[in-house]
Amino acid sequence: MSHLMNNYARLPVAFSHGDGSWVTDTEGKIYLDALSGVAVSTLGHNHPDLVAAIAAQAGRLLHTSNLYMMPQQEQLADKLAALSGMDEVFFCNSGCEANEAAIKLARFYGHQQGVDNPVIIVMEKAFHGRTLATLSATGNRKAQVGFEPLVSGFVRVPYNDLEAIKAVAAQNKSVVAVMFEIIQGEGGIHLADFEYQRRLRQLCDEQGWLLICDEVQCGMGRTGLWFGFQHAGILPDVATLAKGLGSGVPVGACITAGKASGLFGPGNHGSTFGGNFLATTAALTTIEVIEKKQLMANAVLIGSLIRNGLAEALAGVAGLVEIRGMGLMIGIELDRPCGVLVRRGLEAGLLINVTADTVVRLLPPLTFSESEALQLVRRLSQLIRDFLTDGALEKQ
Repeated sequence: MSHLMNNYARLPVAFSHGDGSWVTDTEGKIYLDALSGVAVSTLGHNHPDLVAAIAAQAGRLLHTSNLYMMPQQEQLADKLAALSGMDEVFFCNSGCEANEAAIKLARFYGHQQGVDNPVIIVMEKAFHGRTLATLSATGNRKAQVGFEPLVSGFVRVPYNDLEAIKAVAAQNKSVVAVMFEIIQGEGGIHLADFEYQRRLRQLCDEQGWLLICDEVQCGMGRTGLWFGFQHAGILPDVATLAKGLGSGVPVGACITAGKASGLFGPGNHGSTFGGNFLATTAALTTIEVIEKKQLMANAVLIGSLIRNGLAEALAGVAGLVEIRGMGLMIGIELDRPCGVLVRRGLEAGLLINVTADTVVRLLPPLTFSESEALQLVRRLSQLIRDFLTDGALEKQ
């Protein structure tokens, strides 16, 4: 009997080691990793530059706390500011912590504007985390059940619907921010239209609101640019990062610009482990390898190869709704629940994920090669074809 809490529906497999886009389980079976720890292992597994950097830093210092200055932390903050065009960075350990910081920042901003009960507009099907505040901002009722009372101060609108946001603005004068994902990952790989993003930026400026972009899953080059918001040419007031920032080492960041900068002072927010030596070293190395190996260009090339390959292989197959995504963030929507494909993928030596019940989600490492992409297309298209054929037969 395991003494672990039963809060994960774990699959019946354990991995012992990995190399690049491949992982090996404790029985010696090898799998092609098209999930990368849910967009975490940016550089794949066992990347030599990352391994060397982590080992070297572990031999010097792991932790001293934010009571003291840390050169690597300042270097990483400077680098993220340069890459994003933003101003200030707060480091934490995860995506929900980064989003929690963004929510606190928006409320703090609201109070400074004389708003007693600040309200943040959030989106349907959003996922921002599992702390009480980020869970309340999340648009997944299934995840919220049993944890009431939820945190107040959120108003939910449909994704990609500017008119709905304008309607809230007309009725609620306590709105201080809009928070949304450039690409909804858990929600099923849905992309915010570029024009919607630009008009939303304009609306926030007109209303004096903060625009908060959750880049936890789509940031760090996964879409082909460092940040998803850069495709639309906008600049948010707050952006959040985590997942792929440290290539497997826990690290998150809340980045601010313009009117969101300079708000927090000593004592307003903090983190014991946030931005420690190990985490910032991993993040700096991740960025260095992405730049050196041109992995953002690779994400565009390989992502297009996967989407086009799947579209060709599944052309005319009944039950396929849509293949969508950007870079190496890909969703294949089917017309029925398809969670069984995760276990079938394991049997076929393939690590994939199903989200929103009907969407096969692919988040390969940014190091994914052309040959690996072709293998993924071949294995996955056969799995989907067989699944949809089985379902058709069952309906007869």
